[in-house]
Amino acid sequence: MARQSQNGEPLGFEDTLWKAADKLRGSMDSSEYKHVVLGLVFLKYVDDAFGERRAQLAADLEADGITGDQAEELLESRDEYTAEGVFWVPPKARWVYLQASAKQPEIGKLIDAAMDAVEVENPTLRGVLPKNFARPSLDVRRLGELVDLIAGLGLGSAEHREKDPLGRVYEYFLGKFASQEGKGGGEFYTPRCVVKLLVEMIEPYKGRVYDPCFGSGGMFVQSENFVEAHGGQRNDIAVYGEELNDTTWRLGKMNLAIRGIEADLGPRWGDTFHDDLHPDLKADFILANPPFNISDWGGDQLRDDPRWKYGTPPAGNANFAWLQHMASKLGPQGIAGVVLANGSLSSQQSGEGDIRRRMIEEDIVECIVSLPGQLFYTTPIPVSLWFLNRDKTSGRSRMWRDRKREVLFIDARKLGIMVDRKHRELLDTDIEAMATKFHSWRGEPNTGTYEDVQGFCSSVTTDEIARHRFVLTPGRFVGSLEAEDDGEPVQQKISRLTDELLESFEESNRMQSIVREAMRALDV
Repeated sequence: MARQSQNGEPLGFEDTLWKAADKLRGSMDSSEYKHVVLGLVFLKYVDDAFGERRAQLAADLEADGITGDQAEELLESRDEYTAEGVFWVPPKARWVYLQASAKQPEIGKLIDAAMDAVEVENPTLRGVLPKNFARPSLDVRRLGELVDLIAGLGLGSAEHREKDPLGRVYEYFLGKFASQEGKGGGEFYTPRCVVKLLVEMIEPYKGRVYDPCFGSGGMFVQSENFVEAHGGQRNDIAVYGEELNDTTWRLGKMNLAIRGIEADLGPRWGDTFHDDLHPDLKADFILANPPFNISDWGGDQLRDDPRWKYGTPPAGNANFAWLQHMASKLGPQGIAGVVLANGSLSSQQSGEGDIRRRMIEEDIVECIVSLPGQLFYTTPIPVSLWFLNRDKTSGRSRMWRDRKREVLFIDARKLGIMVDRKHRELLDTDIEAMATKFHSWRGEPNTGTYEDVQGFCSSVTTDEIARHRFVLTPGRFVGSLEAEDDGEPVQQKISRLTDELLESFEESNRMQSIVREAMRALDV
């Protein structure tokens, strides 16, 4: 029986949304209309959450014997919603009102007015929501059809809130558009299972959490979920971030706002390398999935930047610029979990091997994890996780063991299950296995005694890494998976398999003869 993924089930309406976006084809560029749909998805999301709270409130009032005008007044009381962390949606921004006008020529103006009204009533959204639905390039008839289509989706339910629907829809659209436009995605939404693994590994219980390329905000959402799942409070963590893409920055702001997560994401979008919006920040935790292998990051203008402690990164690839930027942001006991392309583990080009060597020699690398391919919508390539740590000693008050001059390698390339023909998900059991090994290796209390596992994990000294020329590919160090002993002697098995292969060849030759005879008969 196939195992089921517990962390990335389909939302159930992705194809419907793609059909919805497809309605706009011809009236605008494909790169634009995903943002039209995402804006409407957000509005429907907050309206559904509002409607769910309204229904609960109505039931409570009825149970208390409150009816008529008094009940109606309370149902329209803004405080009854905001006190529960639900956005107040004014009447002319509610979906039922917009859908009733979906066939009207002024539907674009009505949606813009609805976005304005939601912003006015909810200051955390001020200046964030899209308000360009009345532009001439947006076909009114198709927009009305889009409103009708999205009306049938229950986006703001408690079940969907757990699944990070805005982020997941964004990821789905990125994959669809990247495929359709013949691009390998340069933008990435980090799959929920990968974010969950990062969070479970570094355990951001309390302190400053930073993401220098926060995208749709998924790292912050999972960090908040982790804190609450372990009995903490939402305000135990302070969130900081930066994002280069203006539209994505707004999406991330929306995603955090609907969850009530307060974050310092800067007053606007920003280029982390050239315009650091948090220059004095020293983070306790960093979680990031920077764009892979970007060549146009302006590195030639930053050759003498003080962040390049381990060496100047090549102007043609930003991988080691991202790593060093994050290392520069870590506090005295800070830890970072970073998603990078596998080339970062072994590249010797343009000085990358020397930077990697210095990072190992200065003992800032704590763990490397190789992940399987096909985890992302926008690229099938396998990726790796880098974990950097400023303090690999016994941890002062944490009472962990001293891990100086050691690195943990985990090879997870065989983990996960295919959820469809193109996409793989890590199971919760996979995530638990990796996180548990990491925690026991660090010597955390109540995590058991760490032991290497052939083909899965290995604790390696920096001297041994040096003998491998500072290449950090986990497969070099963990060994091969032990073959299952089925009781058949090796020589006997080789002989049997050889006989079976020869029999297959003979059967193939026989079938070819039959086919040839049949073809000759047809020629006659």
